[in-house]
Amino acid sequence: MSINGTEHTLDIEPRVSLLDALRERLDLTGAKKGCDQGTCGACTVWVDGRRVLACLTLAMTCEGREVTTVEGLAEEGELHEMQRAFIAEDAFQCGYCTPGQIMSAVALIEEGHAGNDAEIKEWMSGNICRCAAYPHIRAAIRAVRDRA
Repeated sequence: MSINGTEHTLDIEPRVSLLDALRERLDLTGAKKGCDQGTCGACTVWVDGRRVLACLTLAMTCEGREVTTVEGLAEEGELHEMQRAFIAEDAFQCGYCTPGQIMSAVALIEEGHAGNDAEIKEWMSGNICRCAAYPHIRAAIRAVRDRA
């Protein structure tokens, strides 16, 4: 698999989830194991540029595909603009959901689903924040959207 631009070879059982491969085999712990049922979005990563829930994705299905995790967003030591916006807008409290929120937030702008707050809310609805930082998350998304 190619993860964040680096090729990795893993010897895994067919039933290993992408989330477990990332966290337990490659020590990429940004994607979180929240519900392990695909309902919270804490494990959101991209496969070939599309959002997926790593807990529901078998790692073997990612062979020959590009996987991007939150660790892969920063370039040359500089945080991604969405990561900076989350900090500036105080868009997290406990931070557990933040990696999945950021991965979805970047994707929804690229997908063209950040036209207004209602649209942002709808397209981010798969990412749950138990601390209820939603207004700040939407503010961070708007800030990045408005810079484009």
